[in-house]
Amino acid sequence: MAKPKTEFSIKQIVVYPSQGVGEVVDIFKKDFKGEELYYYKIYVPVSDMNIMVPVEKASSMGIRSVVDKEQALKAIELLGEEVDTPTSDWKLRYQQNIDLLHSGSVEDIAAIVRCLYHRSKIKELPAMERKLYESAKKLLEDELSYALEKSPKEIETLLHAKLEPLGAKIEKKSSSYYDDEDDDDDFNEEASRRSDSEDEDGDDGDDLDEGEE
Repeated sequence: MAKPKTEFSIKQIVVYPSQGVGEVVDIFKKDFKGEELYYYKIYVPVSDMNIMVPVEKASSMGIRSVVDKEQALKAIELLGEEVDTPTSDWKLRYQQNIDLLHSGSVEDIAAIVRCLYHRSKIKELPAMERKLYESAKKLLEDELSYALEKSPKEIETLLHAKLEPLGAKIEKKSSSYYDDEDDDDDFNEEASRRSDSEDEDGDDGDDLDEGEE
């Protein structure tokens, strides 16, 4: 097939919401099940993996350029905005945030961080939500680090400065708060299996992912 028009170029930093921030290190052609396709090879430092993504599917998989400075600053401001108390239904909350992560915009990623940070001030997060929070926070820090040309540590400080005042207020309000969440042990196991299956490219960085054929 003729080489398609590529949205990204070699050495460009891109955001792959379900995997992390990475660098396009190659654009190449490869035979896949009898058909020659073009792929981006993206190196993701957080997992130390090379991920191969079909050029024609990159956009539908949420892969995008790093936001500009204006969008980055808006995302930081979003963290400090008042929000309704997150639902106490852990299963529903988890699925809502997974959907946001897959949509992949910087605003959605910031919304996940804000939601789960504030929820942690009410009650300790279950294991799967802690993992989701940490992944979303790392993704946000890495992208904003590139967008604002600051170190990840500086970005972490900026995010905390926005989250903490409102979080402290929520924590104070919730000092006598109790909710009747279902026991999450069974769901942790179920969510873990689902999370493994949703890590589309995470099994082997040197092979094509079957879900991206």
